[in-house]
Amino acid sequence: MRILRVFPDLKDERLMALFYKGVKAQWASDSVDWTAPIGLSEEQKTALAHVLTPVYLGEQTAMAGAGTILPQMMFAQETEAQLYLGTMLLDEARHFETLTRLYLTMDRRPYELRDLRTMYRYHHRLLQARERHEWVWGILISDLFAKHFYSTFADQFPDTLFGILSKRILVDEARHQAFSQRYLSQAMGSLDEERRRSLLALARDLLDICYELYRHLAPDTVVLGIDGDRILSNLQRDIGRKADKIGLGENVFDDEEEEEGILQAWREEIERRQASGD
Repeated sequence: MRILRVFPDLKDERLMALFYKGVKAQWASDSVDWTAPIGLSEEQKTALAHVLTPVYLGEQTAMAGAGTILPQMMFAQETEAQLYLGTMLLDEARHFETLTRLYLTMDRRPYELRDLRTMYRYHHRLLQARERHEWVWGILISDLFAKHFYSTFADQFPDTLFGILSKRILVDEARHQAFSQRYLSQAMGSLDEERRRSLLALARDLLDICYELYRHLAPDTVVLGIDGDRILSNLQRDIGRKADKIGLGENVFDDEEEEEGILQAWREEIERRQASGD
């Protein structure tokens, strides 16, 4: 059993670089131009309120989970990961508060659990992860889903309020994915075959529940004109890619360079809006 260290080393330069990025990239919802056009019909507002609900609940679940896992990292002397998780916790809190404000601005409410019980299954399955590597893997899968969800709106509704918010949130999500990949890549060498199988089982379970969620939300995606099948097929592809990257598979795909180019363009757009006072 490892004991708590009062003065730990900070030797993982890559995780520390992500921590510094997380500290410097903080923002608050009061820096957003809430007068930006919503750009949706009344019917589309209701549809967005519905399809956003699982992601909205996911932000709350990630915030709660980060607070639960952080002490485990502390006592395992994973100080760099512990520091990064502190920035991630604030990111999730900000996303949750910002999306709450979006619902109020649209004068809409999210689904309740009783209206979309599949959400409970997803988040119950995610919170079953008791070991920190399991939780990080589950959060990575959720972040990949969020990436495709927010990217869809950033692409299709770029100048609307939610499109602008999506771009900001995506910059945060990119850091979270980089952290999860780094953390899991380091953890793989210490995991036995049973634990590796449990990670793959978790991925299959969460993906199956995502497909079930889509069956419930398909009418709303039609109203919004978004392709739910494409989002889920891209999610399945990315889960496989990340599994390969962290050492759960054999093939390595490298699609990060293209994604980083898109994110950089959005970072520059955010900076231009801030400089002009929009």
